[in-house]
Parts: sequence; C-alpha cells; structure tokens
Amino acid sequence: MRKCAKCSEKGVIYLPQHRLALCKTHYLEWFENRVEKTVKTFSMFSKKDDILVAVSGGKDSLGVWHALWALGYKVDGLYINLGIGEYSELSEKKAKAFADKIGRKLHVVSLKENIADIPTLKELQDRPACSICGTLKRYYMNLTAKKLGYSVIVTGHNLDDECAVLMGNVLSWNIEYLVRQYPVLEEGNGFVRKVKPLCLVSEKESAMYAFLSGIDFVEDECPYSVGASSINYKLLMSKIEEESPGTKLRFYLEFIRKVRPMLAIKKDLHLRPCQVCGEPTTSDVCSVCRLRMRLENSKAEMRRDF
Repeated sequence: MRKCAKCSEKGVIYLPQHRLALCKTHYLEWFENRVEKTVKTFSMFSKKDDILVAVSGGKDSLGVWHALWALGYKVDGLYINLGIGEYSELSEKKAKAFADKIGRKLHVVSLKENIADIPTLKELQDRPACSICGTLKRYYMNLTAKKLGYSVIVTGHNLDDECAVLMGNVLSWNIEYLVRQYPVLEEGNGFVRKVKPLCLVSEKESAMYAFLSGIDFVEDECPYSVGASSINYKLLMSKIEEESPGTKLRFYLEFIRKVRPMLAIKKDLHLRPCQVCGEPTTSDVCSVCRLRMRLENSKAEMRRDF
C-alpha cells in the first residue's frame, strides 16, 4: 500500500478513480468532507434543519448517519421493521445500538403493526417483494417525517445504487423515472424533501468508512434481494470500473450535468390526498391503502372458508 497523500503514514485505502492513497485519519476526513461537499453542491439541507435518516442497519445508512452527526447536523434515525424474521430483528438491534452510541433518537415503525409484514404481503400479489417493500418504505418514511416534524429525509443510496438504477432506466428508456433521478427530491404536494448525501461515494468507500469508524452494521443482504436485476447491473458496472476507474462517477455525474436538464420538464402529476389516509397519490386511493384493503379482503375470504 502506498503512503498517505496527506501525511507520511501508511495508507489503508487506495482510491484509483481519485488516484489517492489515505491513512485511517485522513480517509475518515476525506469521506466526511465529500459528504459535506455533496450536501452543499446540491443544496440538500442546512444546520438549521431537523433531519431524519432512514436506516436499515446496514453500512450505508448507518454510515451516512454517522457522517452527518460528525459534521454537526441535527440527525435522528427512522427504522422500518419489515418483519422479515431474524434479518429484521438483527437490523433493528444494530440500529438501536448505533443510536445509543451517538446519543440520537431512533424512531421505529413496525409494518406488522401498521399493515402486515413483507412475507405476508408478498403472498397477496405477484409483484416482487422489493417493489412492495419500496412502496411501503417510501410511504412510512414520508408519513413519519411529517408527523414528527422533520423537514428532510436522508437515505443511504450510494454511487453504485444510483448507477444501477440509472442503467436500468436507460436500458428501458423510462423517461418518467429518469426525470426523477436526482440527489434531491424537493418538498411539496404532501411530500417531505428527500436527499441522498452518499450519491457520489462508492459502495466500497462507504463500507470502508463504516469499518474504520467502528460501526457495527448488518453485513447480510435482505433475503428477498436475491436475483434482483439491480444486483446484476451493479456487478456489470463494477467490472467496467475495474478496467476503467472513474467510470461509475462519470456515468452518473454526466447524466446529472448533461442529460437530466434536457429531460427535466415539469409534468402535472395531478396529485391529490388519498381518500382513505390523506397521503399524496395520483389516484383516489393510494397504493398502500389499496394494499391494506386487499389484505382485509383476503382475511375475510379465509374466515368464510372456515
């Protein structure tokens, strides 16, 4: 390993896309500075904002929570327990332990108590579990942030995540999703502002930050993520990155700088309050309430069968 570019210490990590070797102290500093720069570049939030970090118990969400806390932002956490057996229980335990460690609040929402756990909901329809999970997490993140008075929601999506989503949307030329792919989704129409401070750091960089910061995180992936197309896109992008360091960052940033401005035509989505829960939706009843109704109908059918 090369010597640290900032001091004479031996480097613990080399970042080929930046041609930079750093020791532990200077890597942690570099990572936090990069997060701070991303926050400021995209005008995500300020020190005055009350920020809610959506945490899963993994390296990225706990890492961004730690970095923002270290930078002096007012950040609390939100853990949504998906009810996926031991995986969810361990994830909640890690999130609670981390919140105690840094002395910040962790709010916990249980899907089982609010609607039903993911294994139960997965049996109701043919949609992939990840799709159902994503819908429910977005719903309860927004609902909880509004109820508790937070002005910003932070998620731990890193550069690899963003590149995988971008590749999928480009391959299908999904213009509607491409328009929405940006580090900041502004508040309005019933939505709280949503931001991604890790969008310019890779999964490897995020993992190294969590490790060097002494964060105890869940290493296993969600059991329902096996076979997801996003994983294949990540593997493909990583292979290209090995051959040409900097490709991921270039792919994402050039889209943000050059392509998205040509797509960013405001469309009237005709958002309205859901007739059941009041949350914003494009139809009379939001997807979560429709899911809840379907669940109730299923239970009623089972009772009739008995």
